[in-house]
Amino acid sequence: MVGTYNPILVVFSLLVAILASYTALDMAGRLATARGRGRGLYGWMAGGALAMGLGIWSMHFIAMLAFHLPIPVGYDLAITLYSMAASIGASAYALWLASRPHLPLPRLVAGAVLMGSGIAAMHYLGMAAMRMQPGIDYDPLWFAASILVAIGASGAALWIALWLRRESRHTRLLRLAASLVMGLAIVGMHYTGMAAATFPAGSICAAVIDGGLETRWLAVLVIVATVAIIGITLVASLFDRRLHHRTGHLADSLARANQELVEASLHDPLTRLPNRMLLQDRIEQAIENAHRHGTSVAVLFCDLDGFKLVNDAYGHQFGDRLLARVAERVRGLLRPQDTLARLGGDEFVAVLGVESTDDAVVVAERVTAAVAQPLLIDGAELQLSASLGIALYPDDATSERELMAHADAAMHHTKQSGRNGYTFFTPAMQASTSRRLRLLQDLRRAIARDELLLHYQPKFPASGKPVIGAEALLRWQHPELGLLGPDTFIPIAERSGLILAIGDWVLDRACAQLRAWHDAGHPGWSMAVNLSPLQFASQALVETVRETLRRHALDPAHLTLEVTETTAMKDVEDSLQRLNTLTAMGVKIAIDDFGTGYSSLLYLKRMPASELKIDRAFVRDLEHNPEDAAIVSSIVALGRSLQLQVVAEGVETEAQRAFLDQLGCDLLQGYHLGRPMDAETFLHRAG
Repeated sequence: MVGTYNPILVVFSLLVAILASYTALDMAGRLATARGRGRGLYGWMAGGALAMGLGIWSMHFIAMLAFHLPIPVGYDLAITLYSMAASIGASAYALWLASRPHLPLPRLVAGAVLMGSGIAAMHYLGMAAMRMQPGIDYDPLWFAASILVAIGASGAALWIALWLRRESRHTRLLRLAASLVMGLAIVGMHYTGMAAATFPAGSICAAVIDGGLETRWLAVLVIVATVAIIGITLVASLFDRRLHHRTGHLADSLARANQELVEASLHDPLTRLPNRMLLQDRIEQAIENAHRHGTSVAVLFCDLDGFKLVNDAYGHQFGDRLLARVAERVRGLLRPQDTLARLGGDEFVAVLGVESTDDAVVVAERVTAAVAQPLLIDGAELQLSASLGIALYPDDATSERELMAHADAAMHHTKQSGRNGYTFFTPAMQASTSRRLRLLQDLRRAIARDELLLHYQPKFPASGKPVIGAEALLRWQHPELGLLGPDTFIPIAERSGLILAIGDWVLDRACAQLRAWHDAGHPGWSMAVNLSPLQFASQALVETVRETLRRHALDPAHLTLEVTETTAMKDVEDSLQRLNTLTAMGVKIAIDDFGTGYSSLLYLKRMPASELKIDRAFVRDLEHNPEDAAIVSSIVALGRSLQLQVVAEGVETEAQRAFLDQLGCDLLQGYHLGRPMDAETFLHRAG
């Protein structure tokens, strides 16, 4: 009995085989990405085995439906389900193999044999479901060939699945091509098996007689169920792939964000140089490396001279661009293994691995020369200088903290020695630093312990008339170091911010003393009080002065506040507003140290001052230096033209007093006329 084939169903069986192959390869890829995700792995394996098994089984039965015999044909339901189970089982085993991290050749061969046997079993069980009587005869050669084709197709499927399970740029295209090859192999196995079958003449299909499944309903059931299951599986796979890609993209974004956060936490946002935290780690690494190889480490602490003036004159944005340019210039001088960090403001630190001090000298000279080169920013040409301090490991220190402290101390020594250069650390600098630190700690408690006191230097008219008032001068009676002058502790107070509290204390005590002198019978005396730059810039200054005068019941006209020329010119408009408010109260303003700053006559004319104080530097050599005499004469003439009183300080000889009287100075101060003294002595001598 000879059978025929429906070409449309044959083609459809091939398409189902290709679709099933693509599903199998896609499932293998899903399993590769799901590895290690617990339930996700088993879920994809179960779904993939079902979809792949049904696809192969569907291809087989569609091909069976394409085969027509001249007799009615049906299929036994139980045996048909057994064939389906064999297909799903073989698919599950194949996907389990594909999910393994490694698949050596012996396991690949064994897997191909088992999977091929399962597919062959599915085919021949499906043939047995027809229950032909007499039974189907099989040609041994074609039968063996079908088994070999099934094993070969299974081996090829496993190898291709392993090769394509990693996602790449051309994965989909390669997977489609591989599906075509696998589909042809599976269809080839089926039709090879069909070629092995011979149906004897007069055979009947017992499945039809016993009420088996009719081919028409079986065709509809197989096609609809198979396409639905494979379609749902592919859609789920596509959704999972997109979700996986989005998750991967989100993970990458989070990794980049975390990297940027770490980068930001360890680097200065302006210059992108390492910050203090990363610098500490770099120094510790450099010390460890130097200890291991017997070399040295140099830490260069660099501070830009005059940067604050640039910031005040041009603004912070301009200053930021200047810092970035300087950082770029200095970084270009260092080797890749060296570190340049920014601590903040205009402070930079370089960490170098060196063989000797000469190496550090070469770098320090290069840095100072590079910083001194003019910079053109927004059309403005600027020229700065740098003060460097150098500390060496292991000569000067053995830890990161000590190296930084000693390099900082050396840098401050460079500042005090004239700036624009470099200095190597010496133990004497550490002693100076320790002394400053000790003074700072003691100064914090000085007011509470009543250790601060005021001395008063008298002010006299140049004509020789009696004293008209005093200037309050701060002193510190240190419990161990004795009486300290302001030059010793005022710079420390200014850097630490303590000068604000100290300045308020001085103003209050000076006004209290003036009130006492007025009550003692000298109501015409006045008091001059110096204002520090930080105190003058304070928004609370005006209210503090008003409240102090009210508390001590003083006429504001008897209080003179002395502001240095440099302080008054720092922020002219703000200074003018503050000074106008003070003078509106009746307080007098004196411009101290006149001649040493950079006053603009235009602003000086607008400034509501009542006194100009000539700096003692011009008075010292007045008798022997014609230039100083000319400067003093010009200041006196300027004061008269602006209707200001001119005060000369630092008068130490009778000749200086006579010369200043002759030039036309209004008031004089100095050791020749009267040294600073306590309040009781002042009252006794002046009264």
